[in-house]
Amino acid sequence: MKPGKIRPLALCVFLHEGKILVTEYFDRAKQQVFYRPPGGGIKFGEYSREAATREIREEMGAEMVDVCYLGTIENVFIHNGEQGHEIVLLYRASFADPTFYDQAIIEADEEGEKLKMVWKPLAELHSEGVPLYPTGLFELLSQSECEGIR
Repeated sequence: MKPGKIRPLALCVFLHEGKILVTEYFDRAKQQVFYRPPGGGIKFGEYSREAATREIREEMGAEMVDVCYLGTIENVFIHNGEQGHEIVLLYRASFADPTFYDQAIIEADEEGEKLKMVWKPLAELHSEGVPLYPTGLFELLSQSECEGIR
């Protein structure tokens, strides 16, 4: 995060059998695990859908199909004791390679940083109050018009 800057992100929601694929992170200041769908920053001159496709390809080596725009969420937050501000464009997609749905843990790489992605039951995340970011994602998923989202 760059202090005082708004970061544009493109994230991708993958759902399978009531579970959502999320990247696991840890906030050192809060001493708390939290989750976020995979994806990343939008580069200057790049459309958000292209960014989501690129990020999934770079981090996971995966291709997406049936990509559907879900919506945009503005996310203002504190992470590791620093304020962040993101504009998050969210997409729903499926994996072209169905073997990704069979992997309990998916190891990914973000510019040399190892990431751990896991399939978490949506109902469990929601009922236990486990942080799923961006804030408002649960509500967006419940209102989505993308086929097969619920």
